Amino acid sequence: MALKDWIGRLRGKAPTETEAPLSTPPGQLPEPEPPQGAPTLPGPAGPSLPMAPLPVPPPFTPQAPLARIGAVPAPAEIEEEEKPAPPPPEPAIEPSPEVPALLPADASEEAARTGWFTRLRTGLSRSTARLTESVTTLFRKRRLDEEALEELEDTLISADLGVAAARRIVEGFRRTRFGKEVTDEEVKAALAEEIAAILAPVAQPLTLEPGRAPHVVLVVGVNGTGKTTTIAKLGQQYREGGLSCAFVAGDTFRAAAVEQLQIWGERTGARVFTPAKEGADAAGLAFDALTAARAAGTQVLLVDTAGRLHNKTALMEELRKVVRVMKRVDPEAPHSVLLVLDATTGQNAVQQVKVFKEMVDVTGLAVTKLDGSAKGGVVVALAQEFGLPVHVVGVGEKAADLRPFTARDYARGLVGLP
Repeated sequence: MALKDWIGRLRGKAPTETEAPLSTPPGQLPEPEPPQGAPTLPGPAGPSLPMAPLPVPPPFTPQAPLARIGAVPAPAEIEEEEKPAPPPPEPAIEPSPEVPALLPADASEEAARTGWFTRLRTGLSRSTARLTESVTTLFRKRRLDEEALEELEDTLISADLGVAAARRIVEGFRRTRFGKEVTDEEVKAALAEEIAAILAPVAQPLTLEPGRAPHVVLVVGVNGTGKTTTIAKLGQQYREGGLSCAFVAGDTFRAAAVEQLQIWGERTGARVFTPAKEGADAAGLAFDALTAARAAGTQVLLVDTAGRLHNKTALMEELRKVVRVMKRVDPEAPHSVLLVLDATTGQNAVQQVKVFKEMVDVTGLAVTKLDGSAKGGVVVALAQEFGLPVHVVGVGEKAADLRPFTARDYARGLVGLP
């Protein structure tokens, strides 16, 4: 070792303390020494292999986003001019009340009548179809014998004309056309004549006496027949006729009914007497309203009432109380009692008339809801059985859709004739 150091000094190379003596066998390359502090991986066999140190990434600095194919730009990247123009704001729609707007009748009376008759025929379409289909099937150049008359009677009863009216019509055919050959069109025309003869005596307008100041019309009926809207339509027509009119919101148990009449009052310019609270005494309200109307000289007072089930005695007694209390102000009040009937109820309307007539002495009828589902033949049954005036019929929501009842128009509309 000393000899080696001496030779190194002669060549100018100083030995270092870190140099290790050569220990590699001849013919083999020395293994590289790993950097200090570097981790090593164990090999499958033999010495561990050194692992290069991982590079440390530079600190992150935010840059503009790189464009990517198919990338969806963020909202901020969309140019302002490329944005679709927003649609114009829709006008605010106020919630419509349950009651539709009232419109005046047509300026032309003939046009009004034509339009009214068209709507009436449309409303009677269900009953018309039932009648005309059977009549067309029964009478095609057929002799009018007993068998044909029996079949005709069954057809009329099924169309809600009632037993009494059906028998009366058949007897008319027996007297005038028995044994003759008739066509379906001849039978329709004869039917219209017989039905009009039954309806003519009851086709009477509601006659008012404004000199009573006021003429009190008590409007009654079961739930859902259209009492409140009938009051409103009559009120507008009276106002257009130059009469002062007021409403009494006597359906005190139903807040919606009171609100409806208030809306109608605003539209028609009629004064509305409302209860102090929901469920207030309807008789007391009627008393106060009649007293105030007399003092103001109001010519017509239309009194709404709660819907009464005709088979509930207690409710009907409350209606009698309203009548008794009004008589304290005017012994003759109410001067008219208008029973509103829903034409879609069919023969049930007959029972309603019986009960209400006993309770409050009904003086006239209003038939509403003559739409495509109406059973219009029941009006003939009512006329035959009770003989009560049918003042008005309604086929729609406008004031002009409530019109005086006319026997000929109704009869021809019922059998489908122009």
